[in-house]
Amino acid sequence: MKNRINTVQTFLLSMAVIALTSCEKVSPTGILIGGSGTDDRVEMSVLYYKMHYNEVLDGEVDGDYSFLVGADSHLTEDTCRMAEMLQNGLDHDDLLLTHLGDIADTKAEYYINLENTLATFREKYISKHYTYDEEREVYVEIESGDAVKKEDIIYPFFPVVGNHDITHNGWALYSNIFHSSFYEFTVKIGDTGLYDHFIFLDSANGTLGDYQTDLIDLGLWLDVEGKTIRNTFVFTHSNLFRPSSNQFSSTFPREELYYLLNKVSEWNTTIMFCGHVHAWDDRVVNGVRYLTLDSMSEQNSPEPGDYLVRVTCSKDGEVKYEKVHMNYTPKK
Repeated sequence: MKNRINTVQTFLLSMAVIALTSCEKVSPTGILIGGSGTDDRVEMSVLYYKMHYNEVLDGEVDGDYSFLVGADSHLTEDTCRMAEMLQNGLDHDDLLLTHLGDIADTKAEYYINLENTLATFREKYISKHYTYDEEREVYVEIESGDAVKKEDIIYPFFPVVGNHDITHNGWALYSNIFHSSFYEFTVKIGDTGLYDHFIFLDSANGTLGDYQTDLIDLGLWLDVEGKTIRNTFVFTHSNLFRPSSNQFSSTFPREELYYLLNKVSEWNTTIMFCGHVHAWDDRVVNGVRYLTLDSMSEQNSPEPGDYLVRVTCSKDGEVKYEKVHMNYTPKK
């Protein structure tokens, strides 16, 4: 399948949620980090892969492609900013969309609002890219001609988990929709023999945890041995750098922060994306660009602004990014 994220199984398969305690925790910097543990979530995510996938997420593009990034939507009753992001990605034909944590404030009805919004745009995505073959009772991708059952069509929205997503047992709500807090995949660049690598890390507790660190040391989940990686993009919630003196510094323990900086550099990462701190930051360290996004929340950022980032990857290897304006103003 070309120009679409492809997998042999669907993210919508059900899975029992591991029962976690509801005891809230506060980090040394005063950040509420919730009751579920990083090790539990990442181990559950890897188990999900082993149970439901015959191969990892994978995709292929013939030429240029783009992807859209947002952060910290803190969705409640008002879903308009999220809908605006999803519509922007659909209109621009982005290969994938990702969100950098704190996607909804932890309340069951807010996650229902989120799930309904995602379901609406999944239908729009299917209508744009597929036609229905009544005789075979399958959907046919317009571009490739591949036939697939509707339940196996993946809407390419890939969020990472944030600290607000796991408070008050929020992980049960979050995982019921997205199932995973940690995943990765590659995108093959046509006939060039090159791949772009996408890595999504769980930092909702302000730490990678032992299990995820061990997984990173072992080479993560995806075996990229023999693949020539052109670009690596890393996504996580907790910020690594302090945008200014009046914003929170990183919640990672110091040794872990150094470990992650070295690992991101070792991966020859093109861009690492972070959220959490609700402030824009753009810097290059050891050849890696680190982008920290502002909050796209209607409540945190009520005025229209440049809250999204679109990255364009050309077939010739050039990578560019631009801020994307959001126009919606909450009703008073």
